[in-house]
Amino acid sequence: MPGTVRPITDERDGLMAYLAQMRHVLRLTAWGLTDEQARATPSASSLSVGGIIKHVATAERIWNERVRDVPQTYRREDYAANFRLAHDETLQDALDLYDTVATETEAAIAEVEDLGQPVPVPRDSPWFPQDVEAWSVRWVLLHLIQETARHAGHADIVRESIDGATAFPLMAAAEGWPETPWMKPWSPPVEAERP
Repeated sequence: MPGTVRPITDERDGLMAYLAQMRHVLRLTAWGLTDEQARATPSASSLSVGGIIKHVATAERIWNERVRDVPQTYRREDYAANFRLAHDETLQDALDLYDTVATETEAAIAEVEDLGQPVPVPRDSPWFPQDVEAWSVRWVLLHLIQETARHAGHADIVRESIDGATAFPLMAAAEGWPETPWMKPWSPPVEAERP
C-alpha cells in the first residue's frame, strides 16, 4: 500500500480506504520488530507497539459489535490487559488479530445499507456523552480512523525510541521503495564489531 490513500469512488469507499491506510501505517510501526521489541516500553509512556496494535484491534472489534447490535464480547476487566502484549502472546498474534478484525469491519460495513444508521451511544464509559442517544455508522467509521491515527502516532514514537526507525523510512523498507537522495529505506542498525 503506498504512502497515500488511492483515489476513492464515494463516501463509503473513502471511509474504508482511509481506515485501511491508518491500519497500514500502524502495522508498519511493528515492521522488523522481535516479540521482545514489540513488548518494549522505551518511551515515557507505558505503551508498546504490540500493545497498541492489540488495543486498536480490540477497540475496532467492540465498535463492530455495536454497529451490528450484537452482545459485547469485551469485558471491562480486560481493559488494561488490552494495552499490553502478554508474554504468552506474540507480535504475530496481535497482527493476525488485527487482520481478522479488519475483515470483520469490512463485513459489518458491507451489511449496512445507510451510513446514517444509528448506533446507540454506549453508557459503560465516562467519556461517552450522556445527552446523545445515538451516533451514525458514518460517525463510528470516522471515530475508528481518528483512534487508529492517534495510536499510530503513539506507536511511531515508541518505535523510534526502540531503534530510531521512523514512519516513511519504515514504509519505504516494507514496500521496497528505491532509495532516493532524500529518502533511504530503513534497515536495522549495524551492531558495532567486537574486538
